[in-house]
Amino acid sequence: MEENLQTDGKLRPVDLARAHGLSTQAVRNYEEAGVLPPAARTPAGHRAYTPRHALALAAFLALVPGHGHATATAVMRAVNRDAADEAFRLIDQSHARLLEDRRTLEAVERALGDLSPAPRTTAEPGGPAGRFIGPLARELGIRPATLRKWEAAGLVRPRRDPLTGYRVYDGAAVRDAGLAHQLRRGGYPLERIAALLERVRAAGGPEPLEAALGDWRAGLSARGRALLAGAAGLDAYLRGPVK
Repeated sequence: MEENLQTDGKLRPVDLARAHGLSTQAVRNYEEAGVLPPAARTPAGHRAYTPRHALALAAFLALVPGHGHATATAVMRAVNRDAADEAFRLIDQSHARLLEDRRTLEAVERALGDLSPAPRTTAEPGGPAGRFIGPLARELGIRPATLRKWEAAGLVRPRRDPLTGYRVYDGAAVRDAGLAHQLRRGGYPLERIAALLERVRAAGGPEPLEAALGDWRAGLSARGRALLAGAAGLDAYLRGPVK
């Protein structure tokens, strides 16, 4: 059994663990990973933690929800080796990612708002129900080659007329092309647009996606709040006792 070290201001692994609902092995693992600064040892070889270790553990656990485990670990490692600028750079990157995600959400919402309802497919003279690539490209103000590029990237999925082999864009494909056009005008890369359109298709169209966008916005707000909590925890560690 480990010595009771609390009488002289020292803390056992179990003391840190109980405060956060962790196992003592998890506390030891965090020390070995560099999340906690190295602990002194008692004459019997037991770890002797201090209030500074308690602050470090609290800071790490506060950082995880907003930054993720890997980044939170990297931040604490940097701080513990006196590389504060590196830690701050990692934190800045998380804030930058959140800002970019907010901009993406706003662009998606604008694109959905600007998107005209997908017209019911009608038969073009001499062709099947739907739109051919030329008329659709002219309507969007782009070249047919752009629509073919979007198809290759998975943004639009026209079907092929079995008789002519021509691309035919039904209502859903026209909708996807309109969304892709709006987002490309906003500067978003094809791979990100493709992922969004997969969500639109899975939702059955833009209308059901509105609820998902609300959840997305709530998630971004939660991340922002978590980043604030992580900053407060890290600041407490940086301002706390040295020993």
